[in-house]
Amino acid sequence: MSEMSGAARRIYRSLFTIMLISVTLFGCSKTNKTAVKNTLPDWALGPFKRVDNANPIMKPIDSIMFEDPIRKQPVKWEGKHTFNPAAIVRKDTVYLLYRAEDFIGKYKGTSRIGLAWSNNGISFKRSNKPVLYPDNDAMKKYEWEGGTEDPRVVQDSSGTYYMTYTSYDGKTARLCEATSEDLRHWHKEGPVFEKADNGKYLDLWSKSGAIVTRKEGNQLIAAKINGKYWMYWGDSNIYLATSDNLINWTPVTDAEGKLKPALHPRNGKFDSDLVECGPPAMIMNDGILLIYNSKNAADSGDVKFPVATYAAGQALFDVNDPGHLLKRTSHTFFYPEKSYEKNGQVNNVTFLEGLVPYHNKWYLYYGAADSTICVATTAMSNEQ
Repeated sequence: MSEMSGAARRIYRSLFTIMLISVTLFGCSKTNKTAVKNTLPDWALGPFKRVDNANPIMKPIDSIMFEDPIRKQPVKWEGKHTFNPAAIVRKDTVYLLYRAEDFIGKYKGTSRIGLAWSNNGISFKRSNKPVLYPDNDAMKKYEWEGGTEDPRVVQDSSGTYYMTYTSYDGKTARLCEATSEDLRHWHKEGPVFEKADNGKYLDLWSKSGAIVTRKEGNQLIAAKINGKYWMYWGDSNIYLATSDNLINWTPVTDAEGKLKPALHPRNGKFDSDLVECGPPAMIMNDGILLIYNSKNAADSGDVKFPVATYAAGQALFDVNDPGHLLKRTSHTFFYPEKSYEKNGQVNNVTFLEGLVPYHNKWYLYYGAADSTICVATTAMSNEQ
């Protein structure tokens, strides 16, 4: 090949430079369009880092059978999916209470709640049997045949455990509660709003109960504010309820007797379609911290995420007035990034439900794509 002339070389260099600038500008434009800001304010918890060498930490197992008391036949009770875990620390061991699905039933799988435990927060052993499930009891009419779903768990100052969970009868989701002394044997207390206002809210679609707690060592203890226990709940707006005994709850209403939202969805944001409680809320130095899940709307959502993406935010409420929102993260701090979060029973889902202080870290447990259980951690500051 003959050598280029000086003029040809100059033309070649100019064209190459123009092409390089165009590619760079296009690349920057594309990156800016899809980038997600993850800077957290000082009052928020995090940033959280996924434990990539272990996730997913729990997957379905189809070799373990459970004799279903209603069907009176063995079922692969956690053979289809395991997801949406609650977490709590007992005697330096992390326990997960998690939702598991089988393969059969009217709704393509019945949900039950299983128990797993770990001495390092990462590697878990499981009970062969579920610890909370539909049975031939007083709760059957609320739990069959959809099942028992999506637990959160706290304890009181005496050491009794309180699990909020969703019962589903195929038509209505109801926020319910169960109590235990050892995390293995649970007593169903019934729908949490059953006695409020003469049963006005019994058949209200309700779920996701996050009781307000206070950190004491590695425990999250249910805390009273102004003489009452408080709970955030809901999966459209987030509402509030109060209780004298952690079992019977009364929704907070406005002057007209209507449910009073504590947190709304926002147009144009990752939380544009709905907001839903995550782990139990916590009293921190700056106020009550609530980590919440959310869904991205089709027409009014954040264009950086696919429609119906479940991502998480954080909100801060006044410790003396739990319904008064002080601050809220502008951007999601946790969203589907990994293949196991983007693809599964429901695509593009990170659903946060369990959070515990353990060995100088915060361990955050979540359901990935409604299919598996994963964990992320962040260092604990001296003030926490």
